[in-house]
Amino acid sequence: MLAASVLTACGSGGPGEEKAGGTLEVWVYQDASTKVQREAVERFNKTSDVKAKLVEVPGEGYQDKMRSAMGTPNAPDVFFNWGGGSISNFVEKDMLVDLTPEIQKDEKLKDAFLPSILNAGKVNDKIYGVPMRGMQPVVLFYNKDVFEKAGAQPPESWDDLLDLVDTFKKDGVTPFALAGTDAWTELMWVEYLLDRTGGAEVFQRIQDGDSSAWGDPAVLKTAETIRDLVDRGAFGKNYASVNYTADGASTLFAKGKAAMHLMGSWEYSNQQANQKEFAEKGLGWTTFPALPDGKGDPKNVVGNPTNFWSVSSKLKGAEREAALEFVKTAAEDWYAEALVDNGDVPTTSGSEDMLTKHPAPDYALFQYDLVRDAPNFTLSWDQALPAQQASPMLTNIQKLFNKQLSPEEFVDAMKALK
Repeated sequence: MLAASVLTACGSGGPGEEKAGGTLEVWVYQDASTKVQREAVERFNKTSDVKAKLVEVPGEGYQDKMRSAMGTPNAPDVFFNWGGGSISNFVEKDMLVDLTPEIQKDEKLKDAFLPSILNAGKVNDKIYGVPMRGMQPVVLFYNKDVFEKAGAQPPESWDDLLDLVDTFKKDGVTPFALAGTDAWTELMWVEYLLDRTGGAEVFQRIQDGDSSAWGDPAVLKTAETIRDLVDRGAFGKNYASVNYTADGASTLFAKGKAAMHLMGSWEYSNQQANQKEFAEKGLGWTTFPALPDGKGDPKNVVGNPTNFWSVSSKLKGAEREAALEFVKTAAEDWYAEALVDNGDVPTTSGSEDMLTKHPAPDYALFQYDLVRDAPNFTLSWDQALPAQQASPMLTNIQKLFNKQLSPEEFVDAMKALK
């Protein structure tokens, strides 16, 4: 009730309210980036006969609200999502518009986005989402002061990384901050290790519904590597009780209690908000290294490529055409510039010059180059897989890190996911 009153007060309506005729109900995840989508609606409504109505849904429980609404008369017409598993069930039930023909016939739209980003929004090799927010790759951050005191350099190889574990342990510093109470932070390690070990195609098979791919030798090797890191003390001794949402891991990292932190690119903004001096002077960043004899391309990236607009297939005629025109606004230059002004890194092609105006241009260009040059950008597994698989998967990963499952038991548990 409180959420509904807040939404009504800001003039955005609320999920579940009856939609007026001749309007598009556009759902968006409510956070600091929403102001860009507000501007998009305002601009669109100045020229469109069919008006868009933005519904800002509080982030907590967004996906649950979205799933509950889809298939009902109160389903959104256009809505924010993560692509992949977050919409795969809707695709199976023919609830979404296949945007592939629309994008193929519109050269400007087709070329507007980085290929690795646009491909990440596909389901069954068809495009069901238009990129509408900034990119969020997982980045290996490091504390410059801690490295300088140790006379160390950021790792360029896996052997370098293992050597750094020993170096920082001798100095009484936890090599890697890890928020073990939040399983999704551990997932980032598993994602990169599987990609570097077996290549992006291993998880792609899993995402495509081939559960036997969990039995690929690269999955066992990944689990063994995780166990090795835990046994080496790479994450310290108390990681299982450290959180991320209350800034636990990030604070340890900023205060020099940990040397490195594998985290989504939003870690920069998080540190900027909570440890401003560290963000501006002490925060460094680099790429995740290759593994010896690994099949994966070391330029591959994991994380959240971006968020997407999807369009409901219930729309017909003028409303459907209006919805398609609305989602195309995310490809326009002003939209990318608004994202940059908001501190995001846009997913549109040729945005390098815009990023000189970013609040942190060096960091923004690093991210942009990372994603632009990536042969493959794997969507976070908990978003790529259906909810009925994602939840037990995270539980299994947490048990692997906590030594409650052996590497072999982890593989068996993952193969059992349906």
